[in-house]
Amino acid sequence: MTIDQRTAPRRDTPGRRAGFASLLALLAGVLLGTLDFVWIKFVPGPLGGLGNSMAVWAVAAFLLSFRARWTLPVSVLAAVVLLVTAVPSYYLAAALIQHDDWANLFDANALMWAAFGVVAGLVFGAGGACARGRGRIPESFRDAALALPGAVLFAEAGLQAARIGDPDYSAGGQGAAVAVLVILGLGITRWLAPTWRRTGLVLIFALPLTAAGFALLSATGFR
Repeated sequence: MTIDQRTAPRRDTPGRRAGFASLLALLAGVLLGTLDFVWIKFVPGPLGGLGNSMAVWAVAAFLLSFRARWTLPVSVLAAVVLLVTAVPSYYLAAALIQHDDWANLFDANALMWAAFGVVAGLVFGAGGACARGRGRIPESFRDAALALPGAVLFAEAGLQAARIGDPDYSAGGQGAAVAVLVILGLGITRWLAPTWRRTGLVLIFALPLTAAGFALLSATGFR
């Protein structure tokens, strides 16, 4: 007996999974960039400041790979596509909504943010995949991966706190921004960790990751 190839189920090949993940990430990137600009334009501070948060984009890349059940390489690919696509989508929304220069989509600033998106996608895409991994991945390693979203939010809160006292920034505005980022970091950590005990462990892992993130962001000029 032979099987009719027209009715036989298609195999879920690695290439097919990567293609589906890339398409989903592309659509999610357009949505992320567009909604990010809308958020900045129409939501007042301090919540409106989340639209300018690089940490929020990194968390989005983490959650994409964490919620999906892709392999590590596919997760990393999807996270990179998400963040790189979000950059021109942001500037496209700015051009359409407030008539910014169309050249902003591909100028040096956009290319710089796209490059940062590649780096963040590699780290947080892999982190999301490892955080939900099972089997050979040790639980302590998964806890460290689960700490990434909170750590990047805490690191950015540290950058905001360092600006308090700088005459170029409002002390009250920076203080409110710090509070929002810290609360968001604690909230997402509690949401990701299944128990309070696990939440505590993840927050312990977040401490050195926060310090490392703060140092890296400061070294790259985000201070």
